[in-house]
Amino acid sequence: DGQAASIASLIYGNPESVLERHRHRYEVNPEMVDELERNGGLRFTGKDETLQRMEMIELPRRKHPFFFGVQFHPELKSRPERPSPPFHGFI
Repeated sequence: DGQAASIASLIYGNPESVLERHRHRYEVNPEMVDELERNGGLRFTGKDETLQRMEMIELPRRKHPFFFGVQFHPELKSRPERPSPPFHGFI
């Protein structure tokens, strides 16, 4: 799509998929995704297997150096000597 590599692909090493535990409380309305990407400049770079639930969101790095949010629990896979990719990428 001509866009620069996403933060998600950089911190996870560009895998085809990422397995994380979803947080169930709040979700993005799928009907708003196009508008948020088009008018808000956001990029939904991670989605569930149905492509209906947004799991990762970010702004392009030209707008912000590390605006990266997730809808899952990266802390559950983190260990003192092996932080999960979102934490390691932030640091």
